[in-house]
Amino acid sequence: MTRVWKWNRPVTVREVLEDLQQERSIAYTTVMTVLDNLHQKGWVRREAEGRAYRYEAVSTRAAYSAALMNDAWSHSDNPAAALVAFFGMMSEEQRRALRDAVRIVQGPEEGPERGGDGGETRVTPVAADEKQVEKPVEKPVEKPVEASGEKQGEKPGQNPDSGPGGTGR
Repeated sequence: MTRVWKWNRPVTVREVLEDLQQERSIAYTTVMTVLDNLHQKGWVRREAEGRAYRYEAVSTRAAYSAALMNDAWSHSDNPAAALVAFFGMMSEEQRRALRDAVRIVQGPEEGPERGGDGGETRVTPVAADEKQVEKPVEKPVEKPVEASGEKQGEKPGQNPDSGPGGTGR
C-alpha cells in the first residue's frame, strides 16, 4: 500500500515491482499476489489495461490512519484516558498538528463570547494544486475567574495548558 499511496495514481504490478527491486530482490508473482489480495480485501480497485491491471488506492493514507486510530479508540474501555495517554506520547510538532486539525474541524466559531484579533492565523485546507490561505483566528475571551481560582468549566486540579489543547507553557 505504501507504494500505491506514494505514487497517488493507478499503478501496474510491473511499476511496483521495479520500485521495490531498487531496495531488494522480489518476484513479479509476489507483487501480483499482494496487489490481488489488496483488491479482494477492498483496499485497492483495479482497471484492466490491455493484459494487465492498474491498481489504485480506495482511500488515502490519512483516511486509513484515521480509521485505525478510531478503531483503537472505540475499543477502549476508557476513551478519555486512552486519548490522554496518546496525547502524552506526542511530540510538540504532533501536538501543534493536532491543534491545527481541531481548528480546521471546528471551523470559524462565531458568537458574542468571541473577539479580539490575537494575531494568530489559521491555514485552511485546500486541494494539492492550490495555495494555502491564512486567515485570522479569533481567540476566546477569558471568562471570569471564580473564587476558587479556577476558570469556569474546569475541574479542580486541572491545568488547561498541559492538556491536549493547552500550550504546555
